[in-house]
Amino acid sequence: MPSLSASPALRRFRVLDLSRVRAGPTCVRMLADFGADVIRIEPPPGVDPNEAMFAADRWSGDFQNLNRNKRSLTLNLKKPEGLAVLKRLVADADVVVENWRPDVKARLGVDYEALRALNPRIILASISGFGQSGPYAARPGFDQIVQGMGGLMSVTGLPGQGPVRAGLAVADSSTGLYTAIGILTALLEREVSGQGQWVHASLLHAQVAMMDFQAARYLNDGDIPRQEGNDHPTSSPMGLFQASDGPFNLGASGEGNWKRFCEALGRSDWLADPEYATEKLRVSHRQRLNREIQDVFMTATVAHWVELLNAAGVPAGPVYTVPQMFEDTQIRHLGVARRCDAWQGGQRSMITQPVTLARTPADIARTAPGWGEHTDEVLREAGYGADDIRRLRDAGAI
Repeated sequence: MPSLSASPALRRFRVLDLSRVRAGPTCVRMLADFGADVIRIEPPPGVDPNEAMFAADRWSGDFQNLNRNKRSLTLNLKKPEGLAVLKRLVADADVVVENWRPDVKARLGVDYEALRALNPRIILASISGFGQSGPYAARPGFDQIVQGMGGLMSVTGLPGQGPVRAGLAVADSSTGLYTAIGILTALLEREVSGQGQWVHASLLHAQVAMMDFQAARYLNDGDIPRQEGNDHPTSSPMGLFQASDGPFNLGASGEGNWKRFCEALGRSDWLADPEYATEKLRVSHRQRLNREIQDVFMTATVAHWVELLNAAGVPAGPVYTVPQMFEDTQIRHLGVARRCDAWQGGQRSMITQPVTLARTPADIARTAPGWGEHTDEVLREAGYGADDIRRLRDAGAI
């Protein structure tokens, strides 16, 4: 294993990362940040017509953030020599991650059964748009397509606005995290059975799972979720309100919060109002309640209300732009953003892992690699000599 590792937590594992774009790299980033030896395997420049989407701009903040703590090996899997190298690497690896369309693995001869024959302990993690089988299995899957099919766009936005895309890649990112959990579970199970297994996840299934209480409401109660704008569909008062100098969020749901909220605002009359006696009634009379609350909030600033309500134990917070978000004192305290030295010189900013392990925390040991930066290094570790590497390069395999 290379000496440079982000954390001791997963240092004993080697991961071959064949994934592209966002879901796969998100999954693998988590393993890399916790110390796994991740080898990012990508075609040599000019081989993949879509390379500009995921590989060309190595200096971009997005690429750097997604692919830190990884090494890069170029490998042309369209060449038999390139496939042979991949299979040789599989023999000593723990995990392979890919997000090809389901039929590509079988066509290349690197599906789970083929990899298992090379290494019975291997874990193959496959990410797809719509699943490894079924009527949509061959479809290409992008985040926004799945946001639409997975119900998210139907509940995002203002009432009557029409479908609205969420402002971040919910399907991609959640699928990556679900897959990482699956890989870690498979690695734990392997300690008992000694056997690897096939782990697979789809953007579509992950997006539906992320619908969570909205989907469960429909399945069990027949309650069809709709666009509610900034109001919570089942809780009140909870949503976006205007202070004298701008908007802020309020979360006064639940009887305890409601009571503290009314007392903090000096509105005991709301506690006595029969139309506000229960959460369900407050949702039913939301428009009237919101108007009355809004009248109070317009008398002071966001800072005043956020301080007052939090002091009373009622959740409330400002609404930041992205630059404002990074200036927040708590976000700075948590170390959410970190500047790192880059291989090209200069520095890049990264978003750190949001989960903390007290004894073996995640870290950022290196920024994203240059294209094929570690090709010779990885091949030497696999037993290839200088002449072998030269022949592979002459054959267009690396």
